[in-house]
Amino acid sequence: MLTEDLAAVWLTLKLATVVTVLLLILGTPIAWWLARTRSIFKGAIGAVVALPLVLPPTVLGFYLLITLGPNGPIGQLTEALGIGLLPFTFPGLVIASVIYSLPFVVQPIQNAFEAIGERPLEAAATLRASPWDAFWSVAVPLARPGFITGAILGFAHTVGEFGVVLMIGGNIPEKTRVVSVQIYDHVEALEYTQAHWLSGGMVMFSFVVLMGLYTLNRGRLR
Repeated sequence: MLTEDLAAVWLTLKLATVVTVLLLILGTPIAWWLARTRSIFKGAIGAVVALPLVLPPTVLGFYLLITLGPNGPIGQLTEALGIGLLPFTFPGLVIASVIYSLPFVVQPIQNAFEAIGERPLEAAATLRASPWDAFWSVAVPLARPGFITGAILGFAHTVGEFGVVLMIGGNIPEKTRVVSVQIYDHVEALEYTQAHWLSGGMVMFSFVVLMGLYTLNRGRLR
């Protein structure tokens, strides 16, 4: 049983790391656009990004299961490409986790971009910096606290997922069984000692994450 617990911990950390990297890559342009645009679609796009905050995880997992399944558009596409179906696989877990944790990364980065204001970018423009150069040399360094906060929240939120990963990944040992699902299995089997160990680890992890965020924000304010 200890081997299964360690496998679940390793898979969870692997999933959270991959998802966090993808969220930073995908979330940064979304956050930049939301922070800078005056489009009439800003509210609608922002609502779509934030939808996982209020949507029950099982609902999101259900529709992802349908979309990625054999009769769904993405499922039919992946089968046509020879990739196979994504539900109950690690890549399927990654896709579901990216969607579910997206607002936890986009919103801190968006807030950081909005806090920069126009003057630093206008100053860079007067020095003949292209928009691309201004973004990387001015906006990104100034928004670094937002990136750090988003990365920490995205990682921690992925580690703590249950409903979405259970719907999309199922409960396959060493393939899709993450820590939250492993705890659920222990409780179902009345193995409370093992459940205590894993749950206690999750509590400590969450505490450390929150302490780190509060320390980071307090230092930034000073």
